[in-house]
Amino acid sequence: MFQRNIYMKLQDWSSNPSHKPLILRGARQVGKTTLVNEFSKEFENYIHLNLEREVEARIFEQSDSVEEILQLCCFQKKITLKEGRTLLFIDEIQNVPKAVSLLRYFYEDMPQLFVIAAGSRLQSLLKERISFPVGRVEYLQLAPCSFCEFLGAIGDTQYKEAIETATLPPLLHQEAIKRFNLYTLIGGMPEVVANYAAHKDLMKLQPIYNTLLMGYNEDVEKYAPTQLQTQIIRHILKTGWNKAGQTIKLGNFGDSSYNSKEVREAFGIMEKAFLLELVYPVTNVQAPVTSAFKRAPKLMWLDTGLVNFAANIQTELIGNKDIIDAWLGAIAEHIVAQELKVVANDHYIHHLNFWVRNKQGSNAEVDFIWQQGSMLIPIEVKSGHNAHLRSIQSFMDLSAGDTAIRIWSGPYSVDKVTTPNGKAFKLINLPFYYVNCLPLILKSVTGK
Repeated sequence: MFQRNIYMKLQDWSSNPSHKPLILRGARQVGKTTLVNEFSKEFENYIHLNLEREVEARIFEQSDSVEEILQLCCFQKKITLKEGRTLLFIDEIQNVPKAVSLLRYFYEDMPQLFVIAAGSRLQSLLKERISFPVGRVEYLQLAPCSFCEFLGAIGDTQYKEAIETATLPPLLHQEAIKRFNLYTLIGGMPEVVANYAAHKDLMKLQPIYNTLLMGYNEDVEKYAPTQLQTQIIRHILKTGWNKAGQTIKLGNFGDSSYNSKEVREAFGIMEKAFLLELVYPVTNVQAPVTSAFKRAPKLMWLDTGLVNFAANIQTELIGNKDIIDAWLGAIAEHIVAQELKVVANDHYIHHLNFWVRNKQGSNAEVDFIWQQGSMLIPIEVKSGHNAHLRSIQSFMDLSAGDTAIRIWSGPYSVDKVTTPNGKAFKLINLPFYYVNCLPLILKSVTGK
């Protein structure tokens, strides 16, 4: 199995003498269990509990003592602890709320033990009125594979290293774009990426996509609190894929009879399961970012490859030289959102936003907003030249900032641009494959 970038964060966590139990969050099938199993090789002892198995779930019913629970785990698993470090992995922890409440005692009573907990339906704990012990646990989130992880998986390590450091030779630009277009087509679900890396056959991927989608549909009843919510979520899973990257209306979503409140609640449940994110606009041009929740959001699913398969548009993307031209540009914006979320998570930014001008009759809209210090930087996913930057220019006229970003299929460059109103600013032309380098490039251009 190929290595995930989050692996280094796990190493940092385990090297901290005051480490706390770690909650590993992420959607179903993004590779949480595989990641921890691989990480366990760095420990002398490894105990893996899957609380979907009744016999392992019952362990937590037998005692309130974490020392006794560890002993029961070893006895049941027929494990004799050796000298050295021990990792306890509690998978699907949401099935036993008591196990969650005991995490604080692992921290307080057994600080020498390394504990990782994971689950794709952790939000179900909200129904049980159980919360994670505040100040007693740490969190990491695992997303689908990023573009650089994809490159590592398929063996393009030179491209991976050059792109991670923003040092790709300009002559290799088109080759890098070809690879990013392939990533856009395939997406980042680990099983899909691993299969493509092994066989280089797009047709072999279709059964995997289908299985993943069926799994998400079957999971609905596990995390939907009511029959109505089950119906709405299934409706979203059936009709929502072809609205990826688009501004949506919650009321009557997908030509349904469901009202706005019902649909919003269903989307909220799916967000907690990391299946999607509703990206809301902001109307301000200065920090802090304040989401306008009364305005229409954009729908971003967890993985663009799943979108392509579920919406049946993979054939449109195959052989397309510029992904901006495909599906009215929605897929380009969606894959940028997927990459930006990885970068945002690394910088403890929990939500993406876009910008709309708060003026009657204005249609100015910028695809994404990035906060750099106290400044908000507009990001457009565009083709063409500076004449197509009316929304960015509208934003810059209102902003005190001097930097904007265009993500495109062209090469990296920095232009000096002036708005029709005379506001001068720097326009960073960022190739798709450099989205992961956004903070690095911003620092080099702005010095901040």
